[in-house]
Amino acid sequence: MSYLRATRVLCWLLGVAFVISIVHYVDNYANYDDYPVPGPDASIPAPSAGLVGVGWFLFTAFGAVGLLLWFRRHITTAAIALTGYSVSGLIGIAHYSVPGAFEMPLWRQAHIVADILCGVAILVFALLAARYSDDLIPPAAKQPAPPRVP
Repeated sequence: MSYLRATRVLCWLLGVAFVISIVHYVDNYANYDDYPVPGPDASIPAPSAGLVGVGWFLFTAFGAVGLLLWFRRHITTAAIALTGYSVSGLIGIAHYSVPGAFEMPLWRQAHIVADILCGVAILVFALLAARYSDDLIPPAAKQPAPPRVP
Protein backbone atom coordinates (compact mmCIF):
# COMPACT_ATOMS: atom_id res chain seq x y z
CA MET A 1 0.00 0.00 0.00
CA SER A 2 1.29 3.44 -0.80
CA TYR A 3 1.74 6.22 1.74
CA LEU A 4 -1.03 8.24 0.09
CA ARG A 5 -3.51 5.38 0.19
CA ALA A 6 -2.57 4.51 3.78
CA THR A 7 -3.07 8.18 4.70
CA ARG A 8 -6.57 8.13 3.23
CA VAL A 9 -7.41 4.97 5.18
CA LEU A 10 -5.98 6.45 8.38
CA CYS A 11 -7.93 9.71 8.02
CA TRP A 12 -11.13 7.78 7.35
CA LEU A 13 -10.56 5.47 10.33
CA LEU A 14 -9.74 8.33 12.69
CA GLY A 15 -12.71 10.37 11.48
CA VAL A 16 -15.18 7.54 12.07
CA ALA A 17 -13.57 6.61 15.40
CA PHE A 18 -13.64 10.24 16.55
CA VAL A 19 -17.36 10.64 15.86
CA ILE A 20 -18.27 7.29 17.43
CA SER A 21 -16.09 7.99 20.46
CA ILE A 22 -17.86 11.32 21.00
CA VAL A 23 -21.23 9.54 21.04
CA HIS A 24 -19.96 6.78 23.33
CA TYR A 25 -18.02 8.93 25.78
CA VAL A 26 -20.67 11.68 26.00
CA ASP A 27 -23.32 9.03 26.68
CA ASN A 28 -21.07 7.32 29.20
CA TYR A 29 -20.35 10.62 30.96
CA ALA A 30 -23.83 12.18 30.80
CA ASN A 31 -25.69 8.96 31.63
CA TYR A 32 -23.07 7.49 33.94
CA ASP A 33 -25.65 6.13 36.40
CA ASP A 34 -27.40 4.18 33.61
CA TYR A 35 -24.34 2.00 33.00
CA PRO A 36 -23.89 -1.18 35.04
CA VAL A 37 -21.05 -1.08 37.55
CA PRO A 38 -18.88 -3.83 39.01
CA GLY A 39 -20.01 -5.41 42.24
CA PRO A 40 -18.32 -4.74 45.57
CA ASP A 41 -16.03 -7.76 45.18
CA ALA A 42 -14.72 -6.67 41.76
CA SER A 43 -10.96 -6.63 41.34
CA ILE A 44 -11.06 -3.34 39.45
CA PRO A 45 -13.41 -0.52 40.47
CA ALA A 46 -15.49 1.36 37.93
CA PRO A 47 -13.92 4.61 36.71
CA SER A 48 -15.66 7.78 37.84
CA ALA A 49 -17.65 9.89 35.37
CA GLY A 50 -14.89 12.49 35.56
CA LEU A 51 -12.24 9.94 34.67
CA VAL A 52 -14.34 8.86 31.69
CA GLY A 53 -14.53 12.48 30.49
CA VAL A 54 -10.82 13.17 30.99
CA GLY A 55 -10.00 9.81 29.39
CA TRP A 56 -11.66 10.84 26.13
CA PHE A 57 -9.46 13.93 25.88
CA LEU A 58 -6.32 11.98 26.74
CA PHE A 59 -7.02 9.22 24.22
CA THR A 60 -7.98 11.74 21.53
CA ALA A 61 -4.69 13.57 22.11
CA PHE A 62 -2.88 10.32 21.28
CA GLY A 63 -4.86 10.14 18.02
CA ALA A 64 -4.05 13.74 17.13
CA VAL A 65 -0.35 13.25 17.88
CA GLY A 66 -0.39 10.03 15.85
CA LEU A 67 -1.90 11.82 12.86
CA LEU A 68 0.59 14.70 13.14
CA LEU A 69 3.51 12.26 13.29
CA TRP A 70 2.05 10.35 10.34
CA PHE A 71 1.93 13.52 8.23
CA ARG A 72 5.54 14.18 9.17
CA ARG A 73 6.28 10.65 7.97
CA HIS A 74 7.44 9.37 11.35
CA ILE A 75 5.52 6.16 10.67
CA THR A 76 6.76 4.01 13.54
CA THR A 77 6.32 6.75 16.14
CA ALA A 78 2.89 7.53 14.70
CA ALA A 79 1.99 3.85 15.00
CA ILE A 80 2.88 3.94 18.70
CA ALA A 81 0.64 6.96 19.30
CA LEU A 82 -2.16 5.41 17.23
CA THR A 83 -1.89 2.27 19.33
CA GLY A 84 -2.46 4.50 22.36
CA TYR A 85 -5.52 5.97 20.67
CA SER A 86 -6.89 2.53 19.83
CA VAL A 87 -7.25 1.89 23.57
CA SER A 88 -10.04 4.49 23.53
CA GLY A 89 -12.22 1.98 21.71
CA LEU A 90 -10.72 -1.23 23.04
CA ILE A 91 -11.41 -0.22 26.62
CA GLY A 92 -15.11 -0.52 25.80
CA ILE A 93 -14.68 -4.27 26.17
CA ALA A 94 -14.63 -3.62 29.92
CA HIS A 95 -18.34 -2.75 29.75
CA TYR A 96 -19.02 -6.41 29.05
CA SER A 97 -17.08 -7.63 32.07
CA VAL A 98 -19.80 -6.27 34.34
CA PRO A 99 -23.04 -8.11 35.11
CA GLY A 100 -26.01 -6.45 33.44
CA ALA A 101 -24.07 -5.10 30.47
CA PHE A 102 -26.10 -7.10 27.98
CA GLU A 103 -29.33 -5.59 29.34
CA MET A 104 -28.36 -2.07 28.22
CA PRO A 105 -30.53 -0.62 25.42
CA LEU A 106 -29.68 -1.68 21.88
CA TRP A 107 -28.61 1.83 20.79
CA ARG A 108 -26.11 1.92 23.67
CA GLN A 109 -24.80 -1.52 22.75
CA ALA A 110 -24.41 -0.32 19.16
CA HIS A 111 -22.14 2.61 19.97
CA ILE A 112 -20.11 0.59 22.45
CA VAL A 113 -19.54 -2.20 19.92
CA ALA A 114 -18.82 0.32 17.14
CA ASP A 115 -16.24 2.01 19.37
CA ILE A 116 -14.61 -1.35 20.13
CA LEU A 117 -14.48 -2.20 16.42
CA CYS A 118 -12.89 1.18 15.67
CA GLY A 119 -10.29 0.47 18.34
CA VAL A 120 -9.53 -2.89 16.74
CA ALA A 121 -9.30 -1.33 13.25
CA ILE A 122 -6.92 1.42 14.41
CA LEU A 123 -4.78 -1.07 16.31
CA VAL A 124 -4.51 -3.32 13.23
CA PHE A 125 -3.68 -0.28 11.08
CA ALA A 126 -0.98 0.84 13.55
CA LEU A 127 0.59 -2.63 13.71
CA LEU A 128 0.64 -2.95 9.92
CA ALA A 129 2.02 0.57 9.52
CA ALA A 130 4.83 -0.20 11.95
CA ARG A 131 5.53 -3.51 10.22
CA TYR A 132 5.65 -1.96 6.73
CA SER A 133 6.97 1.49 7.67
CA ASP A 134 9.91 1.24 5.26
CA ASP A 135 7.52 0.63 2.38
CA LEU A 136 5.35 3.60 3.34
CA ILE A 137 8.12 6.19 3.31
CA PRO A 138 8.75 7.48 -0.21
CA PRO A 139 12.34 7.01 -1.49
CA ALA A 140 12.91 10.78 -1.68
CA ALA A 141 12.10 11.10 2.03
CA LYS A 142 14.64 8.40 2.90
CA GLN A 143 17.59 10.27 1.43
CA PRO A 144 19.59 12.40 3.84
CA ALA A 145 19.24 16.12 3.54
CA PRO A 146 21.96 17.85 1.55
CA PRO A 147 24.72 19.36 3.68
CA ARG A 148 24.32 22.94 4.74
CA VAL A 149 26.67 25.49 3.32
CA PRO A 150 27.86 27.91 6.01
